[in-house]
Amino acid sequence: MLVLRLLNVVAPAYFLCISLVTFVLQIFLFIPSMFRDPSTTPLFSPALLHGAFFLFLSANALGNYVLVIQSSPEDLGKGLNLGEGAEVLADWLDGSRSPGSALPSTHFCRLCARVTQRHDHHCFFTGNCIGSSNMRNFIMFCLYTSLACLDSLVAGMVYISAALSMSFADPLAFLTLLPHSISQFFSGALLSSEMFVILMLYLWLGIGLACAGFCCHQMLLILRGQTRYQVRKGMVVRARPWRDNLQEVFGKRWLLGLLIPVLNVGSDYHRQKEK
Repeated sequence: MLVLRLLNVVAPAYFLCISLVTFVLQIFLFIPSMFRDPSTTPLFSPALLHGAFFLFLSANALGNYVLVIQSSPEDLGKGLNLGEGAEVLADWLDGSRSPGSALPSTHFCRLCARVTQRHDHHCFFTGNCIGSSNMRNFIMFCLYTSLACLDSLVAGMVYISAALSMSFADPLAFLTLLPHSISQFFSGALLSSEMFVILMLYLWLGIGLACAGFCCHQMLLILRGQTRYQVRKGMVVRARPWRDNLQEVFGKRWLLGLLIPVLNVGSDYHRQKEK
């Protein structure tokens, strides 16, 4: 438990550090290198369009990251009025009773110390549980983080290709880039800044693919009306049309949330909460 609590603190700091490094490299290294002659650069040049696109991805990723933390799942244990609610919570706290035995689709998280509705999982990178209130923002966070990492990967490859006068036309060029770079770095033929960018290329690739895969897996669960916690515990869910499952998470204003980071307004959860 101590290791998990430590990870709950270190993981968000690690994510913010990677985000800051990515932003600095894009703004101060990759994008300026795309300008051949700033005095003759047209208004809608590829460099300016790339910079605007990266800022759009970064704003959405960071905005949804903040909203995931801000709209944390409500603690159902506060003011619980279920007759034997106090005894049920006591059993949850000491782990002697399964959370699903009292309230379906709820779970007591020891790291957050609260009972959440439609608990999906505990995200260490946000230091928060993912449930009904922040599922949509979490999916948008994963989507835009993946796109921002893959965008940085392409920009970094363009920069390294120009700096080292190499081509990535051969698919094996990227796979053999790291071992060749390490040997050149220790022999003094490669600058430390270029070596750092090469290491970041592989980090962006890993984070981008991981977030994309996690986002796709989460969308499949939503279409089936399930959560990761329900799948892990083997809980049976009521079959519903996939459109209803999507609307429950994304609401009717899903297009607005796709373009800008906003709260999960219009979903079934918030409509029930307002009532």
